[in-house]
Amino acid sequence: MNKLPTVFEDHRQAIDGELRAVLAEHPSPLYDMLRYHLGWIDERGNDRTEPAGKALRPTLCLLACEAVGGDYRAALPAAAALELVHNFSLIHDDIQDGDEQRRHRPTVWAVWGQAQAINAGTAMRVLVNSALKRLEDHGVSPARRLKIQELLDEASLRLIEGQYLDIDYEKRLDITVADYLRMIEGKTGALIACALEAGAALGTDDTEIIEGYRQLGLAIGLSFQIRDDILGIWGNQDVLGKPLASDIIRRKKTLPIVHALEHARDGCRAQLEAYYGNGHSQGSVPDVLDILNRVGARDYALRMDGGYTREARAILADLPATDAARKQFEELISFLEERGF
Repeated sequence: MNKLPTVFEDHRQAIDGELRAVLAEHPSPLYDMLRYHLGWIDERGNDRTEPAGKALRPTLCLLACEAVGGDYRAALPAAAALELVHNFSLIHDDIQDGDEQRRHRPTVWAVWGQAQAINAGTAMRVLVNSALKRLEDHGVSPARRLKIQELLDEASLRLIEGQYLDIDYEKRLDITVADYLRMIEGKTGALIACALEAGAALGTDDTEIIEGYRQLGLAIGLSFQIRDDILGIWGNQDVLGKPLASDIIRRKKTLPIVHALEHARDGCRAQLEAYYGNGHSQGSVPDVLDILNRVGARDYALRMDGGYTREARAILADLPATDAARKQFEELISFLEERGF
């Protein structure tokens, strides 16, 4: 499935408008790097019309707010803040991984260099505070604004902790599936869980309901990352805008690789250790793909992905939600389960 469901279109204009308003007060060329990364301009400063990214996290935030009976417009500053946190992490992640392409375009560091890209990513994260200040314009109480700030700060730390583990795992061969899940709970799950928790918290005071939406977000986040892992090895290069088997080339310990390291035996295990163990090119991508096929790594990852989407549906079934929001959540979960990008 390569087409976004309508829920992503419903609020995209409002999310982009909120983000543009946050950046509007900053004319320095520094912020043109942010505008470039967000897909608003090209590297020469010319306007672009194609949106960058799915805006998953802000969309989930607004949908959760609506689901519990809130007004999505009051949650727009939080939605923008979530998208800024996510994109700060992407700019820095591209530097750390040496990725020169994202969304079919050169990455920020590939255009402006690593030093300036670090400045751009850091500025993106600091702008989160500017975005959250705009909650006051929607009548959100100081106590609730502070709560949203705390949620985003905690999620940001969990994200960075997960990224730390992701990089640390590149040097290790003893990573288990439990280790992997701990890593993605931070790297991906934390911010997606925060998106639903913050959205619900801006629409209701019921702590049990808010916690339920956080749990829904965590299940969605784990499924989302596992699907990314599958696409990072077996995805369509033209659709993804990244090299074929890019995660193998970068020696990432994604779920299929972790599964293979746990289950490959004898010569296959030795081949994987040679390829992943010292950072030098021993073996080849086709060799690794062959081993992954032998141990059923793709099917294993698909089963685990399916388990988390079933968990998400079960959690959703027990949560209070408007009929319209419930239908949109169901469509969104189905898209995430089948997406090709």
